[in-house]
Amino acid sequence: MVVMADALRLSSSRGRGAVFASVVASGMAFLDNTVVNVALPHIGGELHASVAGLQWTISAYTLALAALVLFGGALGDRYGRRKIFLFGVVWFTLASVLCGLSVNVGMLTAARAFQGCGAALLTPGSLALLQASFASEDRARAIGAWSGLSGVSTAIGPFLGGWLIDTLSWRWIFFINVPLAVLAIVAAMIWVPESSNPGTGRFDVPGAVLAAAGLAGITYALIQGGTWAAPAAVLGVLALVVFVLVEHRRGDAAMLPPRLFSSRQFTAINLVTFFIYAGVSGISFFLIVELQVAAGYSALQAGVSMLPMTLLLMVGSSRAGALGARIGPRWPLAVGSVTAGAGILLMLRIGRHTNYLTDVLPAAILFGLGMTLVVAPLTAAILAAAPSEQAGTASGVNNAVARSGGLLAVAALPLAVGITGREYQQPAALDHGFHLAVLGCAALYAAGALITLVLVKRAPDSGGARPAPNPPEASVSGGRNGGLSRG
Repeated sequence: MVVMADALRLSSSRGRGAVFASVVASGMAFLDNTVVNVALPHIGGELHASVAGLQWTISAYTLALAALVLFGGALGDRYGRRKIFLFGVVWFTLASVLCGLSVNVGMLTAARAFQGCGAALLTPGSLALLQASFASEDRARAIGAWSGLSGVSTAIGPFLGGWLIDTLSWRWIFFINVPLAVLAIVAAMIWVPESSNPGTGRFDVPGAVLAAAGLAGITYALIQGGTWAAPAAVLGVLALVVFVLVEHRRGDAAMLPPRLFSSRQFTAINLVTFFIYAGVSGISFFLIVELQVAAGYSALQAGVSMLPMTLLLMVGSSRAGALGARIGPRWPLAVGSVTAGAGILLMLRIGRHTNYLTDVLPAAILFGLGMTLVVAPLTAAILAAAPSEQAGTASGVNNAVARSGGLLAVAALPLAVGITGREYQQPAALDHGFHLAVLGCAALYAAGALITLVLVKRAPDSGGARPAPNPPEASVSGGRNGGLSRG
């Protein structure tokens, strides 16, 4: 049984305050995730990092988040979504300070992993708060508002982050989280009601450990290579196999409840999520480095180069969400995936003599149009396909899938395209590897489109427990980034 205060309405001051608290906290994570990619060349130069060091800077965070985000969602469902959300905000902020104080790649990697643990509590909670707190008729509009306002952090990120990196230091992209955290905590304490599902069973510690071990083994093998790569990969695969068996045996007590996957729609949307966010993370890792190292852009110029994509997400996501609710997620996801993939292919024009207007801008616009069609329908569809009492768990599953896709893409792509050691600092070598990575990321989007057409149903899935969210009616807009917005 779900325990919560009276359902919120978006038209009330408390309802708007709850959205604000969720947006500021999730925006903090989204901002950080976006700007770290911009800072990679500067981090590598100051800390004398190889490409493996840059990969671990991204992957340590993603690994912790992907492995523990299910656990974080379950904690919120059981002990209180607001309580765990606040704890995650504090944890994430302390870890951000440690990141900013790092003196070598090892310390930064450890701090980023610690930060990912905080994000595992914060990320599913920010969306689950809205899903559990709002009246059913306002739920989709609240999610649309969250999606649109969170897009503002993605828009601000390149300007603020690029300016901080160029003017002060890459360290300030982490320190900036402190004032944002204060805002999120105060807003949540004032406006967000507590909600929980006290009937949640024991926590699935074996599942969390096995998931972490499996992802860590495969990631280590892809990034580090060498003598221990094969044993690490084998152990990682075995851990994931045992994880699936353990989860099946635990049933509804598992952190990955098999019952959720009895919905074909839930399973299909998560498969699409994996490929879409693998493509997002892969191209994000390479593009900003390519623009700075090969094309000679500053951190600010590289960061704002994809701003048109963000603006399109902000303007169009609520409308895409309404379209998906009206006609179902199938066609928005399929058409959006193909369009975004075509935008990535246009990035083949980016290189050592790049003209922004003819080479970067068309790719940013097409990619943005595609992601606008994908993001909001994906968010609404995954929540519509799960029972409301498992909102935190369902959100956690989808975040884990997205993060796992991104984790494996960032770990595998540099090896696949031949970028090792410090070759990312050599414009010619990086340019060649970047173009190969573009082809790989476009293929991931094509796979997402194909899976959508074959497996995703036209109509939203009620999850057997509740109707799908109503379409957002307000013209509040924007996108999750997550990758674009899955901070």
